Amino acid sequence: MNPATPAELLTDLLGPHGSRPLSKPPAWPSDVADDNSPVEFSVAWNRTEPPSLRILAEVVDAAPGVHANMAAAYDFLDRQTARHGLRTDRLDAVRDLFASASPDAVFALWCSLVFRSGRHPEFKVYFNPEAQGVSRSPSLVAEALGRLGLAASYRTMLDRAVRPGELGRLDRLSFFALDLHDGPQSRVKLYISHHDVHPRDAARAAAVVDEIHAAEVAEFCALAGRVGLFTARPLVSSYTLTEGVTRPTGYSVYVPIRSYVGDDREARERVLELMNCYELDHTLLDRAIDAVAQRPLDQGVGLIAHVALRLGRPRPGLTVYFSTEAYGVAAPTHLAA
Repeated sequence: MNPATPAELLTDLLGPHGSRPLSKPPAWPSDVADDNSPVEFSVAWNRTEPPSLRILAEVVDAAPGVHANMAAAYDFLDRQTARHGLRTDRLDAVRDLFASASPDAVFALWCSLVFRSGRHPEFKVYFNPEAQGVSRSPSLVAEALGRLGLAASYRTMLDRAVRPGELGRLDRLSFFALDLHDGPQSRVKLYISHHDVHPRDAARAAAVVDEIHAAEVAEFCALAGRVGLFTARPLVSSYTLTEGVTRPTGYSVYVPIRSYVGDDREARERVLELMNCYELDHTLLDRAIDAVAQRPLDQGVGLIAHVALRLGRPRPGLTVYFSTEAYGVAAPTHLAA
């Protein structure tokens, strides 16, 4: 069977809402993107292989709701398991923990697709650790990681990456992610949102991972954000957790650049500067921007949403995230650089 194309898989992800006219409001207020679009694109530049395309989406049911959307996402994954032979043992081990999401949760389950040059598509899922409330998230994640044999690295991460007394306050568990393929590079990842954070705090959060240069993380955050304190949208750390290892083995930091620039022209300039710092080919950047942009870059902010630095195993590099702005464009701001 021929592998599905990105367009075919995106059509399946969007389901009955894929043909919904953009003149109508979104069928569901998805938190995937600022304008409530249920899809976000990103391009990952790697030091050892060609760039890859990624799609993050919330599968929206015909009668949307947190639980209905989660059921629709599992239906999508069942279809892809039959077609692509996804590895679902880890998913099956923890899915019941997240099944009782609160009806007013921001989301319960998102799906992600990764397209690498010359390879079959890869799939992953994102659970919401706060689906049962902020206070429940640490114990919920602890139970999930315990079932997967990752309790030790989780404890080490919390001890070193979270500011004292701030778990569930300024440092919050935001995503719990599973790769749905087999092989040595299949990952379990945990994401922490750091509110009201300095670049030095991001460096502290990164230092829990061996062979990570914490000063590099602080410098990246400072270059991307150009602020001493991130008081708007939070920085996000992600950790790769590996069975049998007592510390995380990979780290990424995500800077919500859209909150720290005046417009997308400025965001593009900062991304280009970062890519030059890491000697990455940026010819694809403008092609990606042109593919989603429907306006001049200086007439809005948020099309370039995040920029991320990936360190450690398995693929160090840079990732840039793009909003489709399907339902609206945020007006430019006038933040000091």
